[in-house]
Amino acid sequence: MRKAEPLSGRVVEAAPVLSPGFIKSPLSQKRLTQDSVELYCEAIGTPIPEIQWWFEGNEPNETYAQLWDGARQDRVRINATYNLHSTSTISITNLTGDDSGTYECRASNDPDRNHLSKSPKVKWIRSQANVFVIERPEIKAQVTGDSGKLVLTCNVTGQHLPIQGHEWMRGDKVLQTDADASAFTSYTIEGKMEEHSGVYECVYKTNPAIRGHLNISVPPQVTAYKKSEHGNEGDTGVLVCKCSSFPAVTSWVWYKHGQEPIINGSGRYIIKSSGNKTELRILKLNIEEDTGDYHCNATNAYGQGSATVSLRVRSRLAALWPFLGIVAEVLVLVTIIFIYEKRRKPDEVLDDDDGGSAPLKSNATNHKDKNVRQRNAN
Repeated sequence: MRKAEPLSGRVVEAAPVLSPGFIKSPLSQKRLTQDSVELYCEAIGTPIPEIQWWFEGNEPNETYAQLWDGARQDRVRINATYNLHSTSTISITNLTGDDSGTYECRASNDPDRNHLSKSPKVKWIRSQANVFVIERPEIKAQVTGDSGKLVLTCNVTGQHLPIQGHEWMRGDKVLQTDADASAFTSYTIEGKMEEHSGVYECVYKTNPAIRGHLNISVPPQVTAYKKSEHGNEGDTGVLVCKCSSFPAVTSWVWYKHGQEPIINGSGRYIIKSSGNKTELRILKLNIEEDTGDYHCNATNAYGQGSATVSLRVRSRLAALWPFLGIVAEVLVLVTIIFIYEKRRKPDEVLDDDDGGSAPLKSNATNHKDKNVRQRNAN
C-alpha cells in the first residue's frame, strides 16, 4: 500500500497489515476445589494484536463476560506482554465450582476493535479451553508412633476419582510409590520423631491428583555450627547456631553463661537471625570479658531448644609461641654442647697429642739400627 504525503508529494510505504493468528492456544484442564489453574495464550499479527479473556459458565442462560485483572474477589490475575507478538496468561486461585466453564482467548489488531459504535473490519479471533473444577474429596491423615517407628497414614473418604496408585513425598523427594488402587495408604519411618520432622505428602494418582498433607512437628532441635570457637584479641568473634527441625524457629535468644540475655546492638554485640539460623558477632574480642560459654536458645510453637558454644580468646602474641619454642630449643641445645666441650677431661686432650708424635720416635730408632749394621759390615 502506498500513501502520498500532502506537502512533499513523496510516496512512502505503509506498514503491511497482517491479520492476527494464534501460535499458542489455552489447554483444557481438570482441577480440584481450592487448587489453582493457569491458561496461556499467544498471538501474532501486524500491528501487534490485543488479547482479551472471556468466560462462559455452565448455567443454561449464562453468556460470555469479559474477565479483568482482580476479578472474582481478586482471585483472577491477568498478565500480558506486547513485544514482537502478544502473550497473555490468566491464573485463578482457590478454585470453586463456579469457576468451571469455558475460557476464551480473543485477539484482534483492528484499530476500531473496542469502538462502541463502529463495527471492526477485522473480527476477533477466538480460542477456547474448558476448565472442570471437581469437588475435593476428604482425606484423613494421621501420624502415630510405635516401638521407635513413625507410621503415616492417609485415607480418602466418600466418593473419589479412580485411583491408579500412591506416592509418599517429602518436598520434591519421592519416598515411596506403588500401583495399589486402595483408598488407604501408609508410610513407615524408622527412628525418633525429632529426627524426621517436616511436611510429608500422600499423593493419590488420579486425574487430577489428590494430595494429603501431614506435619511431623517437634520443639527446636538446635545445634552449634562449631562447639568451640577461637579468636584473637581485638578481632571479631562469630558464633553460629542452626536448627533443621520443623516448624521453623519463631525467636532466637543469645546469652553468656550466668548472665542476662544479650540485646542486639548493645555494646560490642550484633545478632543476625533468619529463620532456622542465628549468628552472634562480638567486636574487638577481649580475653578477660569475652572468654566463656555462650548459649543460643530457640523457640517455636512446640517448645524450646538450645545449644552451647565455647569461646576461647587468644593473645595476639599467641601466634609467636611456636617460633619462640623453636628458638628456646636451639638455645638449650647450643648451651649443652658448649658446656660439654668446656668440661672435657685434660687426659683426653694429652692422649690426642701423644698419638700424633708416636710415629716420629719409631722412625728415629729405625734409622739408628740401620747405621749400626752399616758400620759392622765395614
